[in-house]
Amino acid sequence: MSFSDSMSKSSPAVILLVAGVGRRLDGAIPGPKVLLEFGGKTLLERHLDALLAHGVEDVGLTVGYQSDAIRREVARLGLEDRVRLIENPDFRLGSLVSLWVQAERLRCGRPVILMDGDVLYDPAMIGRLLTAPAENVLLLDREIEPGDEPVKICLRNERIVDFRKRPEHAHDWHGESVGFFRFSPAMAARLAERCAWYVDQGQTGLEYEEAIRDLILAEPERFAATDISDLSWTEIDFVDDVTKARETVLPRLSARLHD
Repeated sequence: MSFSDSMSKSSPAVILLVAGVGRRLDGAIPGPKVLLEFGGKTLLERHLDALLAHGVEDVGLTVGYQSDAIRREVARLGLEDRVRLIENPDFRLGSLVSLWVQAERLRCGRPVILMDGDVLYDPAMIGRLLTAPAENVLLLDREIEPGDEPVKICLRNERIVDFRKRPEHAHDWHGESVGFFRFSPAMAARLAERCAWYVDQGQTGLEYEEAIRDLILAEPERFAATDISDLSWTEIDFVDDVTKARETVLPRLSARLHD
């Protein structure tokens, strides 16, 4: 049985990370980034619409900052039966902790989709994430912005050889990570173990990408990057990103919807 065949018989569990404060927005928004509205819908509503449209109905949110506001949004959408909220009381630490508190979901015995919550994107990305043939999948955009801010997926001979904002290993080329991943049941369980190891070591200030990087470097043949360079998206970290999302990405998404 191929991995894609097994996927059809085992619906994935989703981990959506929405616990952060959004410090780099400098107080420009009053609440969690996932409650920003674009085209009359919050980012959270757009995430859930995209997942449900692709038949993915089991969603776990890691919440922390203003979690009650996110809980109210889930209730407004009438999705309390499909969306579970997992509290991260240490949400001001690194995002690795927000993934670590989802250990039960990572060990659920099904494929796991991990997603950053602060992304406005073409819903077709979910389809590519689900149907990519590799065991473990990262989404890659070749049109990477310069600088140290983007998390880079680095390849040599089409194999991922590094995954970091500041890569250490030699590579032929790199693209930007969207912050969306699909893991097999076995690799998701290993990711839970790796997060727990870092927490036990007191390294709670790390971002979750470090744990994923460790798994990639240990078994690169089990990971692959799927190109989404033709699809519109933006991560929302800074005030300028909000402007880009509203003035550039959203019109493209709207135009694609009406094609």
